[in-house]
Amino acid sequence: MTTKKKSGKAAPKISPRAALAKATNKKAPAAERINAFTQAPLAACESDENLQKVLTVLRNKQEPVAVRLAALQSLAAAAFSAIAFEPCRNDYIATLREISQDDDPEIRERALGLLMREQDGFAQKALLDGLKKPVKALVSPEKALQLLSYDVHAEAYAAAREIVSKPPNPDAKQEALRLLAADARSAPLFEQVLRDKDELRENRQIAASALSALDPEKFQNSAREILLDRSEFEDIQATSLTALSHFADQEELAKDKPLMKSIDRLSSKAKSAKYKRSARQFLAKRDR
Repeated sequence: MTTKKKSGKAAPKISPRAALAKATNKKAPAAERINAFTQAPLAACESDENLQKVLTVLRNKQEPVAVRLAALQSLAAAAFSAIAFEPCRNDYIATLREISQDDDPEIRERALGLLMREQDGFAQKALLDGLKKPVKALVSPEKALQLLSYDVHAEAYAAAREIVSKPPNPDAKQEALRLLAADARSAPLFEQVLRDKDELRENRQIAASALSALDPEKFQNSAREILLDRSEFEDIQATSLTALSHFADQEELAKDKPLMKSIDRLSSKAKSAKYKRSARQFLAKRDR
């Protein structure tokens, strides 16, 4: 049996300077420019002239979006070399702020993400303004909350609580809950979400995890009630059981006869084999 030789060759590597020249050449095919940008980060900050060539591509709305995104990725890679990139940082940040208002949604989102990783106040304000006044939003509310989680301040927590109270869509509420998971003031909110059977199960699981970290005593009380409730969803009971096994006072749990009886019932009558196994493992650790 003969094997066919693979056709085509990998693009040869070129020097960073040559790569930069090709990447910023408007006459070169877009695919070649995109590939060249992956080899250009080391040259982007060698001189102000080089930097301005890349920034010009990035700002130019007439350039193909894929080429602009490749330029952005190249600069982001160069920025990891903090000391070498420092002379270029101010122009880089200024350009990111400019393109965060771009017509293309992916350009906006990527720029805002890079700015938030730089803990940039301009980006944070723009994201918060968009949550408060949707007409000003540069990205979806769920994406804004996700980006704000890179550098959370009190104002972001307040905005997230408002989203939970009046969610524009289910994804936004879920991202708001994730952001609030580190906010001690939100423990009562997570207790409410965890106990609400009408709430999405994914949200209740987020609430269980957050509450177990923020207020272990409140979580233990809520988890106990969930495990004693015969009408509760099995996956929520299993989540509560797992968290109890990690965070609760194990000696006190072992003395709680109604709770042990309920877990014993779950170990034999749960519809899911996975949940049965979780309950049995919990009981086995306590010699039951």
